[in-house]
Amino acid sequence: MSFTTPEWVKDAIFYEIFPDRFAYSKAVPKPRHLEPWDSPPTAHGFKGGDLLGIVEHLDYLQDLGINAIYLTPIFQSTANHRYHTYDYYHVDPLLGGDAAFRTLLHEAHQRGIRIILDGVFNHASRGFFQFNHILENGADSPYLDWFIINGWPLHAYDPQRKPNYEAWWGLHALPKFNINSPEVREFLLGVARYWIGQGIDGWRLDVPGEIKDDNFWREFRRRVKGANPDAYIVGEIWHDARHWLQGDQFDAVMNYLFTKACLSFFVGRDLNPALVSGVGYYPVQPTTAEEFGAAIDHLLGLYLPQVTQAQLNLLDSHDTARFLTLARGDESALRLAMLFMMCYPGAPCIYYGDEIGMEGGKDPDCRRAFPWDERKWNKELLGYVRRCIALRKSHPALRRGEYKTLFAQGGLYAFGRRLLLEGFTEETLLCVFNASQVPWELRVPVQDYLPEGTVLHGAWGEGTAMVQDGHLIGLTVAARTGIVLEVAAPGR
Repeated sequence: MSFTTPEWVKDAIFYEIFPDRFAYSKAVPKPRHLEPWDSPPTAHGFKGGDLLGIVEHLDYLQDLGINAIYLTPIFQSTANHRYHTYDYYHVDPLLGGDAAFRTLLHEAHQRGIRIILDGVFNHASRGFFQFNHILENGADSPYLDWFIINGWPLHAYDPQRKPNYEAWWGLHALPKFNINSPEVREFLLGVARYWIGQGIDGWRLDVPGEIKDDNFWREFRRRVKGANPDAYIVGEIWHDARHWLQGDQFDAVMNYLFTKACLSFFVGRDLNPALVSGVGYYPVQPTTAEEFGAAIDHLLGLYLPQVTQAQLNLLDSHDTARFLTLARGDESALRLAMLFMMCYPGAPCIYYGDEIGMEGGKDPDCRRAFPWDERKWNKELLGYVRRCIALRKSHPALRRGEYKTLFAQGGLYAFGRRLLLEGFTEETLLCVFNASQVPWELRVPVQDYLPEGTVLHGAWGEGTAMVQDGHLIGLTVAARTGIVLEVAAPGR
C-alpha cells in the first residue's frame, strides 16, 4: 500500500520520560509540599521533576545516544502523571510552564533530538473547563453535549456511587469526551494541530482504541500531517493493531507484542507472574527459541514494511513493571533483550533509568525518581546500553535492512539483517542470541543466505566465523549472551 511513515523514525533511539520523576531544576519555583525525591513513589504525590531539569541533562541523553524523547503528558493537570488534563493549551506550571517547554524544544532540536508529546484525547478531567461548567450549572450548562451525561446530580466526587456520566474505566476523575459533538472534535483536532505548529515532532496517543471513530483519526492524521508531513503518530494499542495501520490513521503503535515476545524468551520461566497479571500483554508464557522465532516472524508479517520500520519497540513503560524487576533482577535477561531491540526493525524506546538498572513493580512503583547520585548507578549496564545504541547507529542494516530468521532451536535464535541498495548488497549482519544456561557451539545453516567460504567478523563480540558446508561455524556463544557478526569486506 502506498503511504509513507516518517523516515527519521528509522534512525530514532527514543527515551521515555515521566517528567515528574526524571530531573528537577532549581530554576523552576516549587511549592513546599513535595515528596522527597528518593522516597518510594505514591499514587498522588509529586516529586517536582520539571522540563528544565530535562534540559539540564540533555548532555547525559546525548552521550547515551538518544535522539528522540517521548514525554508522558505535560499539560496542566492535577495528577502527577497528568493524564487528567484540564488545559490542553498550556504546560503545567509545576513543570515550568510554557516557557520551560519552549526552552526544552529549542535545546533538544539544537542537538538533533526530536520531541513527541502524549495526547490524551479520549477523556479530560473534572477540572476541564466545560466539565467543570456542567458541575457548576447542571442541566443549564451550554456545554452538556461535550460529555455524555446519564443523570443528575452528577456523582463526580462520591466514591460510594458510580459516576452517572461516561468515564474511562468508570473512574470519576476521567470524564470521557463525547466525540460525536462537532465542538469536541474541532477542539481536540485544534489541540493536535496547535502543538505541531509549535514545533513538536509528533504525538503518542493515549488509549486511542477507546475512540471508536475511524473518521476522527483519519481527520486527525490529515490535520497533523498537513502541518508537518514528517510528524510521527504512534498509538497506544497493546494487541494486533492492523485496523489503525493502513495508512489513514497512525504511523505505528507502541509495540507491546514485541515486549511480550522478549519477556517470554529472554526472561522465560524466571518471569514474576504477579507483575504481569492484569497488564495489557497478559498472559506471558515462557517460550523456546522455536516458539520465539515463530512469534517474531508472525509479528514481522503482521504489518506493512513501512509500518514495521516505524514501530515504537519497548521493553517496559510507565504502564508496566520494569523489565529488570519482571526478570527478578536477572541482568542477563535485560542485556539480551536490549541488544535484540537494537538489532530489530523499528525504533527502540528506553524507559528512563533502565540503562542504569532502575527497578520497580506495577504503577506507581515503576515511576520512581531517577537517582542522579551516580554511586547508585549500574555503570557496567550503562556502558553496555550505550554500546548497544552505538552498534545500531553504526550499521544501516540494523535500521533499514531486511530481516530473516535463520535458526531457532532450544535456547539459540539467529537471524540476518541485510541492506540492499540499487540491486547490490551494502551490508549483511548475522545476529545470534543464546538465551540458554549453557554455551552453544555455532553451527547455523546459512546455505541459502551466504556463499560458501564467507568470512564474518565480530561487530558485537570478539572472533571470526566462516561459512563451511553451508553452515556458519567457528565460534562458541556463551550462555545468556548475544553476538553480532558482519560479513567481512573484500581483502579483510
